[in-house]
Amino acid sequence: MIYSKEFETMEHEDLESLQIERLQATLNRVYRNVSFYRNLYDETGLEISEIKSIDDMAKLPFTTKDDLRKSYPYEAFAVPLRDIVRIHSTSGTSGNPVVVGYTGNDLKIWSELVARVLSAAGMTGHDLIQIAFNYSQSTGGLGFHYGVEQIGASVIPASGEEVLKQIQIMKDYRTSALVSTPGYALHIVSVPEENNMDPQELNLSVGLFGSEPWSEKMRIEIESRLKIKAFDNYGLSEVMGPGVAFECEERDGLHVNEDHFIVEVIDPETLQILPPGEKGELVFTTITKQGFPLIRYRTGDISSIVEESCSCGRTTRRIKRISGRTDDMMIVDGNNLFPSQIEALLFEIEGVEPHFKIILDRDEGLDIIELKVEVTPDFIAFDEIRKVQKFQNKIRQLLINRLGLHAKITLTEPNSLGRTDGGKIKRVLDLRFF
Repeated sequence: MIYSKEFETMEHEDLESLQIERLQATLNRVYRNVSFYRNLYDETGLEISEIKSIDDMAKLPFTTKDDLRKSYPYEAFAVPLRDIVRIHSTSGTSGNPVVVGYTGNDLKIWSELVARVLSAAGMTGHDLIQIAFNYSQSTGGLGFHYGVEQIGASVIPASGEEVLKQIQIMKDYRTSALVSTPGYALHIVSVPEENNMDPQELNLSVGLFGSEPWSEKMRIEIESRLKIKAFDNYGLSEVMGPGVAFECEERDGLHVNEDHFIVEVIDPETLQILPPGEKGELVFTTITKQGFPLIRYRTGDISSIVEESCSCGRTTRRIKRISGRTDDMMIVDGNNLFPSQIEALLFEIEGVEPHFKIILDRDEGLDIIELKVEVTPDFIAFDEIRKVQKFQNKIRQLLINRLGLHAKITLTEPNSLGRTDGGKIKRVLDLRFF
């Protein structure tokens, strides 16, 4: 279902005119009210009046997460603090968090954008939607919460509940849709099987998953084991939260809400804009946010723009599913690798769970990698050395053949690598620079 046909099916020329009009208003707002942007544009000699088309955006400098950290906590706000009605922030695990402020109008727009996401996945006012994202400074929980209410559905805020309780709620309340990270969905999948519960006892029919990259193989695994249809969506706290881009029923790329965001893809090394179809780093410009507008923000997420039109009827451009991040890309023996590539391979191997950890270290100047992989509960070869070694060699050889990756393989018992509590999974431990 298309929630906002006026904007989601707008003709391209009309949409671009709307984008330019909103972009110019946003540029004037940030130049007038945000010292970071005013100083940046003055230093580079940029006249914002020169930005009259989408192509002219190439003249604008980029904004980075480090820029936003330096503005901690409120220097990047474009309105007085008294006009901010909600504050979210990033985790701040590698420095000051990025603090994001929302005006009342920002929250209204946000709810409507998330309503588009939910509607595209087939959710209606008749659904009971269980949200397993954390309700905290991150944007997932509350972002989806208000979107669910926007479409008139019933929201079940299950954040913080341990997994057995989550499943009990699903069963008793007859939850029809789950909203979480894909990693948490896999965690939910494993528990019924370990406790001899049948997923058919649940009333779930759809899952909406995001906040971390996940592969098509992971989608198939979740769908087959939970008996649902799974949809991807994209958002990040700095830009808005959930509601930036989403899959429709075709599930062939994620539609960007282009009446609120301008998307670009750049080469992260040369910073040159890449044409549709070429993979690079996503860059977003917000054109309706009042509290915390961003101009050409480098997300660090790797994707590409889809050239073909979508048969769903929406005319907005799409991006490919996120394949990784510039900051979790591993460079091992000169090769660029993403955890999602390893995850996809593990799904091909019977006897292992898609729960793993990558440990990078350095020995006498050489990079070494260890891959810890959980086995399934029915794997009984831990006390049979030959079988264990054969299984390890199978995984090792697959990594070499497909990725050119030489790794030490360590098999671990079920549930030994921990589980997500609703947040992102940290797949990589890099010890090379400690």
